[in-house]
Amino acid sequence: MNKILVTGGLGYIGSHTVVALQNAGYEVVIIDDCSNAEENFLERITSITNIKPEYFKIDLKDENSVREFFQHNKVNGIIHFAAYKAVGESVQKPLMYYRNNLVGLINVLESMQDFDVNNIIFSSSCTVYGQADVMPIDEQTPLKKPESPYGKTKQMGEEILEDFSAVSSKNVICLRYFNPVGAHESAKIGELPKGIPNNLVPYVTQTAAGIRECLSVWGDDYPTRDGTAIRDYIDVNDLADAHVKAMTRLIENKNKTALEFFNLGTGTGSTVLEVVNAFQDANNIKVNYQIQGRREGDIVEAYANNTLAKTELGWIPSVSLEESLRNSWKWEQGLRAE
Repeated sequence: MNKILVTGGLGYIGSHTVVALQNAGYEVVIIDDCSNAEENFLERITSITNIKPEYFKIDLKDENSVREFFQHNKVNGIIHFAAYKAVGESVQKPLMYYRNNLVGLINVLESMQDFDVNNIIFSSSCTVYGQADVMPIDEQTPLKKPESPYGKTKQMGEEILEDFSAVSSKNVICLRYFNPVGAHESAKIGELPKGIPNNLVPYVTQTAAGIRECLSVWGDDYPTRDGTAIRDYIDVNDLADAHVKAMTRLIENKNKTALEFFNLGTGTGSTVLEVVNAFQDANNIKVNYQIQGRREGDIVEAYANNTLAKTELGWIPSVSLEESLRNSWKWEQGLRAE
């Protein structure tokens, strides 16, 4: 059985990917420092799959701890999620983002080199495109300077991996996600932000649940169909499936080049207000929201051309936005009932 290391495996996308990997027959080991995750997600994952993954609480910035892990654990591949991910926070705390997101990645890559691990999938982001000139965005779209330090760490991460793969015999896939939403259909795992949510959907669900008084819609003067920003909202379970397909591609040596890039999105853009209305319709509940000024670091629109992922990975997103929003609400309600 192939063993896969998932860094940040107790986080939002990480935990769903651990479930998907286990369901696909992979053995999984998790590294997470729980700076943006909860340790009880280990039990939540186990309750879904009936398989408890190995778990190590390690800060990837600690080079010695990372090396010690690889000394004692042989893995066939790595899926690297572990990173800080809030656009707004990264604008306020840039050095914290550069140190965490880049040093952690470098320590993992050095250990890959020293302990003979050949395959890595990097959790990248559509933020590497900045505000693209043409929609939809495909993998040939020129990268622009990102609007936030978070986006810059993703772009730098890709550049580090490009240089790394050029001088090593390692296989690298960078998966550029658009906007992850939703939760597992069991309602046992989902998005659980610490503090005030930075992403739209958990803010919507927390407002609907009465935890937040009012949802802030950042800007209604964008050149879009209703004035609010457009994003491509992709279900987290579809994202998890893409990671399994990408890892299988690497392990079976089906990658065409040492370094590959794939966009992961639905191919459809939705405005903020369209998502709010879809949530209200899907769950038959009202959400109190208020229009605010634009938020620093936000772009006007971004949605994917996902043809390459479909043709090369055999990946087809299947969860509708409405189903994602129903699962998100079910997850939020379950949290409040605990």
